[in-house]
Amino acid sequence: MNETSPKSENVASVLKVFSVLETLSQNNASGLAAIAKNAMTAKSTTHRLLQTMVDLGYVKQDVETENYGLTMKLFSIASRALKQEGDIVQLADSGMAKLSRATGETVNLGLMDDERQRVVYVHGYPSRYNLSLRTSIGMRNTLYSTSLGKAILAFLDPAEIEELLAHMSFERSAPNTIQTEEALRKDLALTHKRGFSEEIEESEAGVRCIAVPLRNHLGKSVGAISLAFPLFRFDKDRRQEYIDLLLSVGLDISKALGFEPEI
Repeated sequence: MNETSPKSENVASVLKVFSVLETLSQNNASGLAAIAKNAMTAKSTTHRLLQTMVDLGYVKQDVETENYGLTMKLFSIASRALKQEGDIVQLADSGMAKLSRATGETVNLGLMDDERQRVVYVHGYPSRYNLSLRTSIGMRNTLYSTSLGKAILAFLDPAEIEELLAHMSFERSAPNTIQTEEALRKDLALTHKRGFSEEIEESEAGVRCIAVPLRNHLGKSVGAISLAFPLFRFDKDRRQEYIDLLLSVGLDISKALGFEPEI
């Protein structure tokens, strides 16, 4: 006789809760039917979960429309969770501002997410040009297809790199996306040797990026900063200037994080 274990039921309930929350984060101010459909959960179950979330203060319901939406309570929790990364953001900010002033292009700070398979954008300076790249705080992208991700990967401990590669699957998202583990290993070796990573239309068509790691007192990467350019506006004659700027700023931030470069 097959019986569903209490543990399995608990996991299923948690998955339903987060499915509803994620649906609300993408489609705020939605009705019960739409939320249930998008969350792929029965209406009765969705209604019960929503009412509990309303009681707890995470969700609000409009009296007139009866639509549901998220409150700021989740943001408050997320802000406290991000506080542990606040030092990196604070230490990186002035250097990123310097890069922004010197180049006018988009500057991003990325950290590896908790699942250790993606880079999450946590801080940035937009380009001063009208036609520019738009990145949103909280946006996630694959490690292997971004200069930020490759800069982080290349300066982890070898054992950590092997663990991440063992769980990595490659999907093409742009004309030059890395497709094999062998190609990524070569790229990471080059990145480690020269101190910066580069990608040309690997994450997004028409985009070119350069990134450097931010390293802690152990020499391990804890994040990375990048310059992102529309391909048509990348000045090849200034490439070394961009690289030198990034290396200088990255080193200053790393020193502030406790990194001591070899003399």
